[in-house]
Amino acid sequence: MTNPLCDPYLILTKVYKDGKYLKQAIAETPIEPLNKARTVKICYGVLEKDIYLGYIIGANASKPPKTPVKIILKIALYMLEFMDKHDYMVVDSAVELMKKAGKDGAAGFVNAFLRSYKIPPFPEKADERLSIECSAPLWLVKKIKRSYKGEAAEILNAQSGGVCVRFERNAEKYLSKPHTDTPFKDTYIFKNFVRDEGFDRGEYTFQSVGSVAICSAISPCESLLDACAAPGGKSVLLSKKCKEVTACELHAHRVELIKAYAVRMGAKLTAVQADSSLFNPEFENAFDAVLCDVPCSGTGVINENPDIKLFRKEEDVASLNKIQIAILENCSRYVKSGGALYYSTCSILPEENDSIVYSFLERHSEFKLEIPESPLAHRKTKFGLQFLPHISLGAGFFVTEFTKK
Repeated sequence: MTNPLCDPYLILTKVYKDGKYLKQAIAETPIEPLNKARTVKICYGVLEKDIYLGYIIGANASKPPKTPVKIILKIALYMLEFMDKHDYMVVDSAVELMKKAGKDGAAGFVNAFLRSYKIPPFPEKADERLSIECSAPLWLVKKIKRSYKGEAAEILNAQSGGVCVRFERNAEKYLSKPHTDTPFKDTYIFKNFVRDEGFDRGEYTFQSVGSVAICSAISPCESLLDACAAPGGKSVLLSKKCKEVTACELHAHRVELIKAYAVRMGAKLTAVQADSSLFNPEFENAFDAVLCDVPCSGTGVINENPDIKLFRKEEDVASLNKIQIAILENCSRYVKSGGALYYSTCSILPEENDSIVYSFLERHSEFKLEIPESPLAHRKTKFGLQFLPHISLGAGFFVTEFTKK
């Protein structure tokens, strides 16, 4: 029997030590097929509870363990605290893996730690306590509390709704599986969904409910520019309501992803490599609609990408603001007179949403704010629609619209 900690350790080492994103680390690591679901669950769970697990380790260890030891302890603690695994199995497996990793000297420490650790009391300070309880960075806790007051814990603890699947056809084949309806046509959230040959045939695709909601807010038009398009889900869906779609992406390999996505789904669009923050004279006043789904902190989709909590820093937000403004400023030049400009993020931080929109309107009297509608539960802010993970089927997104006078 394979050591249940082995595959998670190999994957999480790439995340903690090499700085790789979790999805990338899982994709490039050979995993025992029989226990793949368990391995993926452990990896996501450890990162989701990283701060809490680190707090337990810090309170029970006299000095910080080295990275390999810390990773094994976090995996073992997650299995003990959140998976109801037998103590002896987890402890023995952790010790065995420690020795297999060539850390015989630390095996005794791991054994003693896992047999004797105690859950420490939470800090008395409210922000620090919430940070540990929700396993969220302190800077993010403070920002969310400032913006959402008493809802902060609900937002930070909101779980992913599951796997969101948008069907092109044959949805009835899959609807016997447990699922949640969304307010969007042929789009459902499944607790578990195993990809099969229907994916390759273009019968369905995986697309977040927030992404579908943003597309829903966009009105049909003749020509649309998707300024930050990869991996292509929005461009493909928007090609159903817009006659011509041009999908821009900064990196060449991601342009190929968009093209492959479109071919698989039978969509017609044009994918080009371009930096949407730099002016392209050929695009000036050329589009009826432009979508700027800009790079952002990703704070609205942490429940699906827990490594964001590990890698995102507070100072990143200011850097991202500069990129967001640059893209929105530049792409506003591509909108025809009477056309529409859309701005969206997968962030729940007002400084990436309302603040960017406010500053744009201050500089551009030729644009008028036209906040769209959406059937997905949301909060209407002064400048747009804010989807929040605890009320919007697990999705945290923002979208708004401007019209060019």
